[in-house]
Amino acid sequence: MTASASKSSQPPLRVAIDTGGTFTDCVWIERGKLRMTKVFSTPDDPSQAIAEALAAINSSAEVVLLHGTTVGTNTLLQRTGAKVAFVTTAGFEDTIEIGRQNRPKLYDLMFQRVPPLVERAMRFGVPERVDHEGKVRQRPSSEDLRMLARDVRLSGAEAIAVSTLFSFANSENERAIGRVLEELGLPLSLSHVILPEFREYERASTVVVNAYLQPVMQGYLQRLDGRMRRDSGKTKSRVFVMQSNGGTTSIESASRQPVRTVLSGPAGGVVGAAAMARRSGFDRIITFDMGGTSTDVALVVGGPRPGNEAEIAGLPVCVPMLDIHTVGAGGGSLARFDAGGALRVGPESAGADPGPICYGRGTQPTVTDANLLLGRLQPDKFLDGAFSLDRDRTRAITSEWLKQQGFQLSLQQFAEGVVRVVNANMERAVRVVSIERGYDPREFALLAFGGAGGLHACELAEALGIPRIIVPTLPGALSAYGILASDIVRDYSRTVVLNMVPKPPTANIRRQLQALEHRAQQEFQAEGWIGKIHFERSADLRYRGQGFELNVRFSPDLVADFHRAHQTRYGYSHPEREVELVTLRLRATTKAPRTKLGKFTKSESLPIKSEKRPVWFGRKAVDTAIYDRRNLRHGGKHHGPAIVTEYSATTVVPPGMIFSIDRAGNLLLEFQAKAKAPRRSASEER
Repeated sequence: MTASASKSSQPPLRVAIDTGGTFTDCVWIERGKLRMTKVFSTPDDPSQAIAEALAAINSSAEVVLLHGTTVGTNTLLQRTGAKVAFVTTAGFEDTIEIGRQNRPKLYDLMFQRVPPLVERAMRFGVPERVDHEGKVRQRPSSEDLRMLARDVRLSGAEAIAVSTLFSFANSENERAIGRVLEELGLPLSLSHVILPEFREYERASTVVVNAYLQPVMQGYLQRLDGRMRRDSGKTKSRVFVMQSNGGTTSIESASRQPVRTVLSGPAGGVVGAAAMARRSGFDRIITFDMGGTSTDVALVVGGPRPGNEAEIAGLPVCVPMLDIHTVGAGGGSLARFDAGGALRVGPESAGADPGPICYGRGTQPTVTDANLLLGRLQPDKFLDGAFSLDRDRTRAITSEWLKQQGFQLSLQQFAEGVVRVVNANMERAVRVVSIERGYDPREFALLAFGGAGGLHACELAEALGIPRIIVPTLPGALSAYGILASDIVRDYSRTVVLNMVPKPPTANIRRQLQALEHRAQQEFQAEGWIGKIHFERSADLRYRGQGFELNVRFSPDLVADFHRAHQTRYGYSHPEREVELVTLRLRATTKAPRTKLGKFTKSESLPIKSEKRPVWFGRKAVDTAIYDRRNLRHGGKHHGPAIVTEYSATTVVPPGMIFSIDRAGNLLLEFQAKAKAPRRSASEER
């Protein structure tokens, strides 16, 4: 809790809301139990759906809203951000367009790069120069700065991004530019504040993205904050925002640095998955979050670890974010036939409007429609029966659509094809975060969540040889739960480039880290955080002459740890070669107040009632038991085929699998054939 939080006798209610492409999920903990509600997302104004979700909670307490948002991501994807003026060292105005020499599609002669966010006329050069050692070679003159401010003002810019050469080594010139441009009253992003690291292209791109998002995010968060206070009448309620690094931050910080929120929702899913896995005794998992528009996968060993670079909408963004791989494969992904007659699924999605055919408005078949046609989704049990899926409409429209495509396929053949194709897309994504990172997926458990994760988890696990699947409590809202379980986190970094052999420059490293820690303490204090701050130190290292680095946690054996990390990642190492420390990193965390979840207490004492309905497996309809998850009790084992329904998701259990509920309330699924189980961090629940 912050120093300025409410001091009334009734503690504030912590509510987490994750805005998705189809649904907006809202969760909170009430008397040790996780509660949730789902409402349809309102893409034109996400705060409207949030207000509806908050209205469904009957509580007189003040609210602390923890929000996972897609506003930044959607703004980049749709190119609807601010008009940005890009200011840099004279002669480097085209850095953001030249980029790097690597081609994403090497043999595509018609390939076109993603255009930069700033057009040529909005790029401004300043005569100034700092060298690689941080020495100021040329200071901008007062006349140069005056003309710069005039030109930016006349350009009609809505935000300003400043990224000068070697500002990470010495920010004196950049600060002078910033002081002049501040007077224009526009949102201002400075590279030595946003990303004090080397590589001018990536740094400039990140700062431009921040400026591009600032007016949009500021406006949205102000509307959300005002709407929450106005509609609820709770004037002391506060809003915090989930960051891409797996921690939350204040609404003021998110408004200043929205670039740190571009993977806000998916990051919440990884944090929630790791927390739920620990409750069941697992510390090595592959997360599988299948929602309405996309699927996000990540690998977790011990806990979520952020990477320091990613590409969003074709643009490099180099701020700490969890290593999440996303593919356009979700419940709303559209099926189509390409020019060669091959079946394709996604990345185009029906979204929330019009949605799948079975929702009542869509006219093109989706993955959700395919699962309904196969009997894997039960039309009368969707959202606990609060929303009925229209099977007859789906059959009629899909049949007519297939005729228009000129294919003589039965509905079941088509639906099975859709499921196989989307599974193949997701299998490739899991391979990216596991095999391509040097990890064997057979040594992990697959933790499936999202509204559609449980529908595909078992088939995906079988294809990858993963022996065990976990479907957590309220899987359709796990991203929101992760936001609820997250701490206050800020990341800091600085490029230093130090030679680590024959002897590390320990005193210099300690001095640089202390400066970062001092900055963190000042910023936490300014935002009113009074809890103890935990610091996690790490460094980016490389062999001398390499172009890229590996991040390694700080320890007395830092260089040896780097050699081991290089062996794991690339399959080889060179202990005899010189090692450079390139960038120092600091993660500052303070624990957020939270209410603990209780244990699952139901025991296997009464027979579980289920009905049987036909479900398609392997091109034939099989009588399949339909279970309500609320009726499953800890201690009992059940055999597939089965369908487990609940409010937020549906889990498909194919023939040849067994499933049970553990003491944490999580659903565990295993193949009946003996296989090497993933390593646990604690004893298995009996």
